[in-house]
Amino acid sequence: MQTLKLENFADYELIDCGDFEKLERFGQYITIRPEPQAVWNRVLDYKEWEKLAHVKFMPKSSSSGEWKKLKQMPEQWPINYTLPNKQKITFRLGLTSFKHVGVFPEQAINWNHICEKITDFSKQNKSGDIKFLNLFAYTGGASLAAKAAGADVYHVDSIKQVITWGRQNMEMSNLNDIRWVVEDALKFVQREIKRGNKYHGIILDPPAYGHGPNGEKWKLEDMIQDLIAKVIQLLHPENHFLILNSYSLGFSSLIIENLLKQNYNGPNKIEVGEIFIPSKSGVKLPLGVWGRI
Repeated sequence: MQTLKLENFADYELIDCGDFEKLERFGQYITIRPEPQAVWNRVLDYKEWEKLAHVKFMPKSSSSGEWKKLKQMPEQWPINYTLPNKQKITFRLGLTSFKHVGVFPEQAINWNHICEKITDFSKQNKSGDIKFLNLFAYTGGASLAAKAAGADVYHVDSIKQVITWGRQNMEMSNLNDIRWVVEDALKFVQREIKRGNKYHGIILDPPAYGHGPNGEKWKLEDMIQDLIAKVIQLLHPENHFLILNSYSLGFSSLIIENLLKQNYNGPNKIEVGEIFIPSKSGVKLPLGVWGRI
């Protein structure tokens, strides 16, 4: 088992976390947001948090809320990330009603992995394109990393507005030709199996709960076994890699390991572990479990 920590992300910093909140810097702006994993006490005094922060998210329900401005800041602003191949990708951030700002910074670990794998595969595969599939793709960090490394990228998400956001990130990153698919992830995978399509790289980052574009209900515990079994059928028979993330509080890395081992019979190694971000104050914030083939 391995733990992966985020580092070398100049436009992001976890300053402190605790008491079910986190204090983060995105570019030049600092936010206070809820964080269910931060069950310990904050290190810095809360007055220091409010002195530093530009904005604080105020929950109104379990899934929505509003932002309280503590200092002047725009509703939208860009940040950048530099991949291992030295290409820069750009994200348009914004203050949404569901506490997110448009990027999961801990995923930079996976962006690096995707970039490096696709670069390696491209050197080996002289005769054809490297195909990459991003399921539950959100605003497209993994899609941007794959495209910047030269892959033919399929970006699948069930929410049309998120697809639009991802396209804006692509354009801001001076990239093009990502294939945008508004679709329920499992239905897309089932159709790709019937078509006989294969991918060199796949990442899936399923939510604990969700809905498809036509109201299809998604519950991670009920759907994940079937999804993994089918996704693995889409892997290219020779060069391939897969990344599975889970933010569900009930999932351990052992669950991820069992799912992958039960469904994957290929030659590659399976690794599992936990992603965390070290804060400036010294606390480590766990942000999900992962598995890789």
